[in-house]
Formats: sequence, structure tokens, C-alpha cells
Amino acid sequence: MTQPQVKVGIMSEPTIKFNLSTDYVAAGVQCEGPQEAVVADGMVEWRGKRYEQLEFNPVDSKAGNFELVGVTIGVNFHWERKENQRFSGSLRLIVENGKLTAINILPIEDYLLSVISSEMSATASLELLKAHAVISRSWLLAQIEKNKQLSAEATPYNACTETEEELVKWYDREDHVNFDVCADDHCQRYQGITRASTPKVAEAIEATRGQVLTHDGVLCDARFSKSCGGVFEEFENCWEPKHYDYLVARRDGGEPMNFPDLTVEENAREWILNAPEAYCNTQDAHILSQVLNSYDQETTDFYRWKVEYTQAELSELIRKRSGEDYGDIKALEPVARGTSGRLYRMRIVGTKKTRIIGKELEIRRTLSPSHLYSSAFVVETEGEENGLPARFIIRGAGWGHGVGLCQIGAAVMGEKGFGYKEILLHYFIGADITTLY
Repeated sequence: MTQPQVKVGIMSEPTIKFNLSTDYVAAGVQCEGPQEAVVADGMVEWRGKRYEQLEFNPVDSKAGNFELVGVTIGVNFHWERKENQRFSGSLRLIVENGKLTAINILPIEDYLLSVISSEMSATASLELLKAHAVISRSWLLAQIEKNKQLSAEATPYNACTETEEELVKWYDREDHVNFDVCADDHCQRYQGITRASTPKVAEAIEATRGQVLTHDGVLCDARFSKSCGGVFEEFENCWEPKHYDYLVARRDGGEPMNFPDLTVEENAREWILNAPEAYCNTQDAHILSQVLNSYDQETTDFYRWKVEYTQAELSELIRKRSGEDYGDIKALEPVARGTSGRLYRMRIVGTKKTRIIGKELEIRRTLSPSHLYSSAFVVETEGEENGLPARFIIRGAGWGHGVGLCQIGAAVMGEKGFGYKEILLHYFIGADITTLY
């Protein structure tokens, strides 16, 4: 197998401004410097001409790079912001949903050089960087394969079931039909060559070149999140109802089988309201700086956290985020929890409407102006006004979906001297490490 190319969707806007730092060729024209393209009658308009799509390829494939202006990072998360970003490789412009989409096309190993530096600090330990290189490579190739399968299936992929009584929705990669993955946290955080890489990152990529996780000869869907909160979540509780034997519940610590059944409400409550020992239970600034970039470090409490709302704030927030008028919120009730204690079904009880929602990300986005850190939480109320709770207190555990590699836990393992293969096999149970190319 030769090294594949990857197509990464970077941004989508009515107008895209970009700067070609070296010579590029597009539509037979050699160009360099500041450029601008707009949508015109469903086509890409550039320099007064219109195209179905437009691709800018570097004259020197090893040296070509370009800058995109005003890329949004952290979409819908609490750190959302815009910044200019630089990329190597080719730039393709297409029209989607009335906007231009900018797609970066480059070799997968070059892509990984950025992902590792974008997902965590480039100063992380070498073993952690190696582990992340393998899972990022595995996940990407698994998504490319999955997209091929989805496009070949006669029945459209459906990530939502909805009735008047229940909404079950998950957010995965099936909406990317014109490129392999996006550049934001929805897929893997990718910021081109904007984030400074280091020789250590390059060493980690090269040392694991072509290596992937497999299970029974099949590429692993190698997920990862910031902090599992102490116990790993299972895949089917966050995405489609499909079980993977390598993504199962374990404690994030030296005794992986020592954990309570967190699908039981009483156990989950006790677990979340305390801070049990786990690899990812750390406040070590040196370790956290390996995983968290500057804007991630704006999040100081992640292993155990708290959010509070007044009755009016929560009722308005849920109305705005869900598009449903529940009236005044009377209760948020747990219906079903996964293996990490994360809720994947929760009942919203209002004066006008009652409904069950899921899965975990739908719950997280409904209960926050951006996203709750995780859906592993319990709800307490304080006071009473007009027969309704006056205040809701949400106490939670972990950061992200909790499936697969726990980045903060893996950073702790790296500091403790574990090798990258030991780290990987701690999080991906019974997997193999295979070299594809």
C-alpha cells in the first residue's frame, strides 16, 4: 500500500480570501500572492471567470504553501474564534450549500504532522506523540474506508430517529461527502502548518510511519477525547448502535478492571460526585501543558466540574438550543447511562412538554451555549419559585465523549515511563499494531 492522500475540509464561507505564498497553477494560470474567490450562480468565481470547482496545485510540491484568511476554529465550542492559517499541499474550492468550501489535499503523513501539533502541545513526551500518531492515522484511514462503504450503500445513513416523545441523534462523519474529514474538533483538529511543529513531532511520525491499530485484521475506529473522567465509554453509547470489542469499559488506571457499574444510577452519582483515582485525574501543569494548547488551557476544571443555571436561564437555553418550547423546566431526569456514567438518554420535563433526548453530544449541546464538557453528570436543584426549582446545578465528570484514548490519561502514562504501544493497548483492548505502508 502506498501512502494515501487525504482531503480535508477547512472552511466554508460565501467569500474566501487566501494568499499563495509560492507559485501555484489553477485553470492553466500560474499565480502567486493574495487571491479571492466568491460564489456566483452556484459556481466558483475567480478572476472574473466561473468554474464548477477550482484547484490550486503548487509548482513545487515540496515547497508549496498557502494561507486561508479567517478560519473558524473550535466551532460551537467555548473557545470558538477566527484565525489565519497556513497549509502545505493543494487547495480545492467547491460550492456546497450556497457557500465556497476550501479543501486542503496533501499526503497523510504531512497531515499527521499538523494534527499531532494541533491536537496537543508539540512539547508532549515522545511516547505520547507516537501513540497519538498511530491513533490519528488509524482513525483517518478508517473514516476514509467508512465513507467509501457509505457511498456504496443503497440505503442512506441515518444518524437521527425522532418522534414526539423522543429525539435520538448522534454526530459523526457521514455529512462530509465532498472530502474525507473536516479540520475541526468534529473530526480531528487540523490547523495546517500554523501550529509550530518540532523535531520531536516529526520523529514520532517517522518512527510510526504507516502504523495503525487493527482488530481481527480490520482497521480500528480509533476515537479519542480529552478526559474520560475515570472510566472509558463504549462506542455504541455515543454513535451508531455498533459494538467494537476494542472500545469497552476499563478504568483509566493501573487496575483497569477495578471500576463500578456506572450504568447504575446510584453508582454513577457516587462516582461523579467524588474524584476517584485515575490517570486523567491530574492537576500537574507540566503534564496538562503537553496535551492542552493555549486556548484549551482556558478550561481549568475538567476531571470534575460544575455548571449552574437559574430556572429562567435553563428554560431559555433549552428553548434556544433545541428549537423546542418546553415551557419552564421542572426536571432533567437520567434515563440511560453508558459505561463511563455518561448519559445517552435524558428526559427533559417542562410545563409545556416532556421529551427524551440523546445521544451524548445532543445532550451536551442542548444544556450549554456551546457544549457541556461531557454528558457524565448529575443534576441537583436549589430553592423553589412558583412550585418550580429556582436553580439547577449540574456536576459532571470528564471532557469529551470518553471513547478510546484519553489524551490526559495517556499523557500521564507517558510521564510514568510507559511506551507508546503500552499506552495504545491500555485504551484499545486486544488491538494489534500493524504496519500498512
